[in-house]
Amino acid sequence: MEVPASFAYERATSVDHAIGLLDRLGGSARLVAGGHSLLPMLKLRRADFAYLIDINDLAEELGYIAVEPGRIRIGALARHRELLESAALAETFPIFTDAEQMIADPVVRERGTLGGSLCQADPAEDLSAVCTTLGASCVIQSRKGRRLVAMEDFHRGPYETVVGGAEMLIEVRFPVRPNGSSAYEKVERRAGDWAVASAGAAVWLDGVVVADARVGLAAVGPNTMGPPEISRALRGRLPSEELYAQAGEIASASCAPVTDRRGSADYKRHLVRELTARVLRRAVARARSGRIARSARAAASDDPAARNGGPPTATEGPGE
Repeated sequence: MEVPASFAYERATSVDHAIGLLDRLGGSARLVAGGHSLLPMLKLRRADFAYLIDINDLAEELGYIAVEPGRIRIGALARHRELLESAALAETFPIFTDAEQMIADPVVRERGTLGGSLCQADPAEDLSAVCTTLGASCVIQSRKGRRLVAMEDFHRGPYETVVGGAEMLIEVRFPVRPNGSSAYEKVERRAGDWAVASAGAAVWLDGVVVADARVGLAAVGPNTMGPPEISRALRGRLPSEELYAQAGEIASASCAPVTDRRGSADYKRHLVRELTARVLRRAVARARSGRIARSARAAASDDPAARNGGPPTATEGPGE
């Protein structure tokens, strides 16, 4: 039986306390929240550090989902279960519901966090693909203040992020735009497993044409990726099966899968081609349905936000 190497244990009481510990202890310390990625690495001796800083007591400070005009902010300690059960996310970004339903099992979803998922930087990680698809930005805090990093720049490589040794990911921000929707699909060897390949799509409509679109891919390269060529190919076009197929071809040509025990590189490219078309098709259908529903609500409502198709204004957690 593999057992972890010995380490000292610290329990942070606030974000500032956690960052202070990281600053004092340097590269010999690691943060732990859900622990579903870190603890297996400890048991296999693939993670080596002298101090473990437990940040679970920061859930009240960092466990929020805040819905504001034009954006949604999610704290780094929001649990998978909370993301799955959020009515605001299900309405605004159904891609979250799609992805969370396929992440591991209820035990993992009860403890695992958004921040832990992103900071693990596994190339096959679902929420990294979701955040890439939605054009998210990551808020990183140090003793000097905060900095904002686009999701495309957050991962430096497999299992490596731009978060420094005395820094902490505290929040992820998602822009909200009208007349859009999203979807996510993956192929896995068994329920709850890492993806063989996965794809997410977000689409915004302007009348009957695509105003903008984004696709995020996971498990088919050293990082999750969002091919900008797909966005350029779809803008201003009428949604159609031919357009979805074209996007699938672009996605397949843009990714860089490797042959492993989950499948050959050719098989993964085939999956990317098909999954990209599927999620675009579903995202467009959801955007159209949402526009019809908003129009119906607007006709029966005096709420300006409803008439304009704006985002909900409820807050499920603390504001900034």
